[in-house]
Amino acid sequence: MTTASTTPNSGTSNLHEVAPDDPIRERIRQAAQDVREQTPLAQSFTNFVTINLVANAQLAAGGTAAMSFLPNDVTSLASSCGATYINVGTLLPFYRDALQEISEHLSRHGCKWVLDPVAAGVGVARTEILEGFKDYPPTVIRANASEALVLHDMWQLGDAAGTDEHNGPAGVEAADSVDAAITATTGLAAYLALHSPTHTGAVAVSGEVDLVTDGRLVYRLPGGSAMMTKITGAGCSLGGVTATYLAVADPLVASLAASMLYNVSSEAAERASHGPGSFQTAFLDALWNVTPEEIASAPLYLA
Repeated sequence: MTTASTTPNSGTSNLHEVAPDDPIRERIRQAAQDVREQTPLAQSFTNFVTINLVANAQLAAGGTAAMSFLPNDVTSLASSCGATYINVGTLLPFYRDALQEISEHLSRHGCKWVLDPVAAGVGVARTEILEGFKDYPPTVIRANASEALVLHDMWQLGDAAGTDEHNGPAGVEAADSVDAAITATTGLAAYLALHSPTHTGAVAVSGEVDLVTDGRLVYRLPGGSAMMTKITGAGCSLGGVTATYLAVADPLVASLAASMLYNVSSEAAERASHGPGSFQTAFLDALWNVTPEEIASAPLYLA
């Protein structure tokens, strides 16, 4: 999901466009079709400010939603879910222990999950929660560039981010470019894969040109609408929809498919809307109406 409107060639002059017949596009199309046909359940422990949009987006994308803040509820349902989504955007006192319990359970039982490290590095409580995830890491991280850079530093993943200069914690908005986070992002993805029972993981970074990597391959995704920055919960809902796709696909394909869905849908919503209110409604409609073929055909480049 981009945070600014781009032209097809914006930020991609040094990249190679993925061909229409490339196998990755068919895998993306199949993932989108599987979501529509299987309506997979992806539960969420998410930001209560945006929980409604997260659930509605998951439903509109073709999945099923379940929202909970009780650790026993989340862990008991985890085995029945295709994936779990955890978002640390708004915190309550019990979150530290609850999220530690949940992440440990998901990791020990091989359950797939998506982490959105909202405002990584801001505040002691949030830092302690995110540091705790290092020992029980997610399957996919969905973040902005600043969050990815801070999380990489927070987890002390060696010198992989040594060439990335960044501005530190930036609240919920990114203060760094996606390009500045490439090294750290690939390092994070490699760490996730190393600790995954399937040896796969992915990191998706939103920006003017999105980035998705599994630690080896680095894809860039131009497109999307700047109107996404004018509604609350665009990034949170993308995390939830990524979990929906993760329920039926591997981490790389799930991350690519969700981001491409959001780019195509937000562009369609911008054309149909007259402001933030009508944009959000049009966006949910677009999530529902976009076809698997349209998702798989969205602009996609390989670094």
